[in-house]
Amino acid sequence: MQSRRLGQTELYLSPVGLGGWALGGGTDWGPTDETAACNTLAAALDAGITFLDTAPIYGQSEALIGRALQGRRQRVVLAGKCGLVKNGSWTDHDLRPQTLIRQLEESLTRLQTDYLDLYQIHYPDPKVPLEAALETLVRLREQGKIRYIGLCNVTEAELRRAAAVCKIASVQNEFSLLHPQKGRAVLPACRELGIGFIGYGTLCGGILSGKYRKEPNLRRADARNYFYKCYRGDAFLQANQTAARVKELADRKHTCAAAVAGAWALEQAGVSGVLM
Repeated sequence: MQSRRLGQTELYLSPVGLGGWALGGGTDWGPTDETAACNTLAAALDAGITFLDTAPIYGQSEALIGRALQGRRQRVVLAGKCGLVKNGSWTDHDLRPQTLIRQLEESLTRLQTDYLDLYQIHYPDPKVPLEAALETLVRLREQGKIRYIGLCNVTEAELRRAAAVCKIASVQNEFSLLHPQKGRAVLPACRELGIGFIGYGTLCGGILSGKYRKEPNLRRADARNYFYKCYRGDAFLQANQTAARVKELADRKHTCAAAVAGAWALEQAGVSGVLM
């Protein structure tokens, strides 16, 4: 798999990366089948995927990836995140210095590594200035525990504020055929500033793969109910029409619908990689 440079960094990613959210199971995705998760990780690595993305909020994801990377750590770009914490059944923002330091140390332990190639602020925290959080990450970078700093789920204005504080390697925002505006809102600024862009949710939780012919019977807490918002009512019908057109094109190209949806995102100017 031909690699792509992440912005102006020395990191080169496989264009298709493996996102660790669903691997971790938990409330968002239901119980983890560890055997299936480990097989997925092994198959991805064997297929040439060199970019893995995870977060402490993703249940067992970090521990599973840590085990899968034994003997393979140097072959991959390993990305983590910080700033989301569980508070009972709720997920809260927390970019205080003590939280960022603790989360990184715990992530390194679970991932069985001494450093992360890319450490990303998961979401801005309305209670903590973005600039203050970045100053903490800069100190962690100086300690050699992270190589590059990234942002997720930010606006153009937030990106520009961050870029005035320190070197930002990348932005990771949702980006798909169904929700293209979420990536396009920051892509021009990324290109201008020499910052890499990583799209997530490229399949919108799987719907663009063509697997859903009718509305799925999902648990209320399932991430597809509250995050992607295209699995119910008119939104599902519209999304399924798009998925059908993707499938038609895939059939003509003798490939799968997921490949077409990923290829669309990767063809957009400034995109370094996508998470599938």
